[in-house]
Amino acid sequence: MPSMGHLEAGHLEFFLPDGRPLLDDVSFRVGEGAVVALVGPNGAGKTTLLRLLSGELKPHGGTVSGSGCLGVMQQFVGSVRDERTVRDLLVSLAQPPIRTAARAIDDAEHAIGTVDDEAAQMQYAQALSDWAEMQGYEAETLWDMCTRAALGVSYEKAQWRLVRTLSGGEQKRLALEALLRGPDEVLVLDEPDNYLDVSSKRWLEEKLRETRKTVLFVSHDRELLARTAQKIVAVEPGPAGSTVWVHGGGFETFHEARRERFARFEELKRRWDEEHARLRALVLRLRQQASISAALAPRYQAVQTRFRKFEEAGPPPEPPREQRIRMRLRGGRTGVRAVVCEELELSGLMKPFDLEVYYGERVAVLGSNGSGKSHFLRLLAGEDVAHTGRWKLGARVVSGHFAQTHVHPELLGHSLVDILWAEHAKDRGGAMSALRRYELERQGDQTFDRLSGGQQARFQILLLELSGTTALLLDEPTDNLDLESAEALQEALESYEGTVLAVTHDRWFAKSFDRYLVFGSDGHVRETPEPVWDESRIERLS
Repeated sequence: MPSMGHLEAGHLEFFLPDGRPLLDDVSFRVGEGAVVALVGPNGAGKTTLLRLLSGELKPHGGTVSGSGCLGVMQQFVGSVRDERTVRDLLVSLAQPPIRTAARAIDDAEHAIGTVDDEAAQMQYAQALSDWAEMQGYEAETLWDMCTRAALGVSYEKAQWRLVRTLSGGEQKRLALEALLRGPDEVLVLDEPDNYLDVSSKRWLEEKLRETRKTVLFVSHDRELLARTAQKIVAVEPGPAGSTVWVHGGGFETFHEARRERFARFEELKRRWDEEHARLRALVLRLRQQASISAALAPRYQAVQTRFRKFEEAGPPPEPPREQRIRMRLRGGRTGVRAVVCEELELSGLMKPFDLEVYYGERVAVLGSNGSGKSHFLRLLAGEDVAHTGRWKLGARVVSGHFAQTHVHPELLGHSLVDILWAEHAKDRGGAMSALRRYELERQGDQTFDRLSGGQQARFQILLLELSGTTALLLDEPTDNLDLESAEALQEALESYEGTVLAVTHDRWFAKSFDRYLVFGSDGHVRETPEPVWDESRIERLS
């Protein structure tokens, strides 16, 4: 299939409902057959930008243009909790004629179920005819390939299954199969790697490298970015709204290119300041000299005019504001053995295993989805998880649990300032100071449930920082964090004086750990000297 599509944003502007600017003069192009990553801080406007490009939202200024049919995967895929079926999800990802024909069949079937007269039967016959004409049966053949690849069953068996009964990874894989196999020439994917385990992430990387489609995707997975992105579009917040900067190379050269770019901003500003000071001093000197000698008056007037025009032109543009997230995870001394497990078995998930984790160790908990990793952390956090065998935390170990799902009923409906004020801060000023270190001061009066996934993750980490933990139990902590936040977390963990156990599918993040516990799909828990993502390698390394 020849690549036919492209996507282009021209001087886009978008304002929030309260009038604040979110996007300002955003321009970039995704060329035919290119795989381009969109990166930037949480809350900078990446998802809104994708919604503008897909036509779901209308810009307040600027234009969106492109060619080819557009397929869109929204961020919610992976967390569907309503009554949609597998068929509903696949129809929603299909092209408009298929979606229209599917709705007509649903309406006709409802009419037969409630009335079943001749008119209803004619309506149903016409709907089936339209379905065939719009190549609906061909779509069902494609969907059968997708359900077999993602779920291991035929479309006929899977179509009426509720999407919420699928894991987040299965939801993502199913949607990606449909879009990557489908007829759309241009794909817009919002965090396609979230909820995927490493084998599925590798599958996604391979498909993105192979595809001839044009792809724009949002991701915070540094390994995925390094392996797939041909170009990086960075969303950069500013006082007048976020702008974008386009790096024409891959992710491996992105950080260095960005540092050089900011250095150029600083050099231009330094030169402007020096020239401003020089002209100002010259004006003052010539003014004094012209008051003594009239012959110098023309030169004084000329320099004065030059200085005025220089100031009117103004200084060079300010560099975009960089995030400065400062996490201060402190910890504290505990007993030598921080975690001890003896013949521990989580019912139905794994075979009994023994484990000792010592104070100060960093243990990455790896393995496929459904192998019991999250249940293991929840058990250590004190939750009621069915198990046999024994486990205990060491002396002075105070655990702090980061939940992957961000489910915190006690936080819902409460603003960030109120949450901190009630438990951790002396006053509003203290709460805002803590939020500022995590780049959350603008969200201080928002409720927890109104935050983006990345902002919720940062706030959870802040609560762990303030709660005096000496052992961190982190379940996919980098899943929703932007690049700067993930790097800030890694730096904070390096200086943390305590023990860390982290479930992760983030290959970049996992490299910073010193022990690796792998929960196998066969129920065995093994330790390996390096991160292992392919279970066939476990026995060789353990």
